[in-house]
Parts: sequence; C-alpha cells; structure tokens
Amino acid sequence: MNLSQRSYKKELLDETGIPFEDIKRNMEELEFINAALGGHRITLAGIKKMVTNYPPGKKEECTICEIGCGGGDNILAIQSWCNKKKMTVQFTGIDINPDCIKVAVGKLKNINARFITIDYIKANFKDSKPDYIFTSLFCHHFTNESLVQMLCWMKSNASKGFFINDLHRNILAYHSIKILTKIFSRSYLVKNDAPLSVLKGFKKKEWINLLDAAGIVKYTIQWKWAFRHLITVTFN
Repeated sequence: MNLSQRSYKKELLDETGIPFEDIKRNMEELEFINAALGGHRITLAGIKKMVTNYPPGKKEECTICEIGCGGGDNILAIQSWCNKKKMTVQFTGIDINPDCIKVAVGKLKNINARFITIDYIKANFKDSKPDYIFTSLFCHHFTNESLVQMLCWMKSNASKGFFINDLHRNILAYHSIKILTKIFSRSYLVKNDAPLSVLKGFKKKEWINLLDAAGIVKYTIQWKWAFRHLITVTFN
C-alpha cells in the first residue's frame, strides 16, 4: 500500500441521509476508541499548553471553541480537567452535521456550552473571539487547499492561540485500526471510516508545508501515541 500521498476519498460520515441511530452509534464507538487510544489525553495536552498562564480560580471566563465538535466528547474531557483546576470556562461547539450537534446537546446539558450547526468558515465571532480554538480528528476530512484556509481562519479568529489533534498517516496505524474495528466494532461507519481516516492523515512534513502556506511561523508539532500529531500555535 502506497501511503506517500494523502487519500481524498470521502468518508461515509461526510455523506448525507445517514440515519440518526447509525450516527449515534458511530459517535459512541469513536468516543471509546478516542479514550482507549489516548486521543483525549492529546487534546488535554493541547489545552494545557494553551492555558499555562491562566491563573487558577480566575473569575474571568476562559473561552474555548471546538470546530468539528461531533458529539462533544472533547469538550466534556476538557471541562472535567478545568473543574479540577477550578477554571471557569465557556465553550462553543461548531459542527455542520445537525445530528452530531443533537448528540452533543443531549450529552452536555450541564456544561456551560453553546452549540452551533454551521460550516465553521461561516462562523462570525465579531468582537467576542474565543481565547482558544481547537480541532480533533477534523482536519483529515479536508483537502490541503482547504486546510490552509482553515489554518488562516483559526489564526484570525482565536485571540490567544489554537491547536490541532489529528492522525499520523502510517501503515502500522492503518492495519491496526482496520483489525481492531473489524473485530470489535458494530458500526459500519466506524469499520469503513476509521481505517480510511488514517489514509487521509498527515506526515509531519505536510503539516510544516501547510503551516508555512498559511503564513504561520511560530508553532510546535509533536508526535503522540497512538499515531497522532499535536500542533500548537500560541500568540503570546
């Protein structure tokens, strides 16, 4: 298998007309996979790097926006960490899929969060830019050209910084997730999309080229287990 170039094949979840129950099962299984393989740990590493100088117990809210929020599992994980740090946080979750937003709203009823069903590029924060913007397992859905646009959007709409948690395109990662989902998954969406997502993932050099194309010069790229990259961009 040739992994020298990213796959642009469309995932099933990107199609329209998928029954809500199928999407819900997909979200539930992805949450388990994300937790089991350390995905939430990487997201928390990103937010920790962002809020290093945020004083514990500070009365002013820290505002955090996730684009491509799906079922809201990342927001829930961050909220749990913020509770331990006594941080007051207000979240915004953005996703173009109304069924994903429906799952998120049902799951995060007790969290200070608003959810918006919209293409992220059309979101307008006006004078209330979030402190931090992040994405997790969202970027691989886009072409390289669209990703440059996304990086520019995050740079323009975050007031303090942003970070990205996404897949490293690797042959071992591909075969491992293909075997695991074939054995354990009961979702046809997960069985198809999880291995395909790896083929749509990124090499480190590709991230460097994308960031350079977006005019971003101050950043860090870290490889994380299991086969992820954490990209962080801070403005101060």
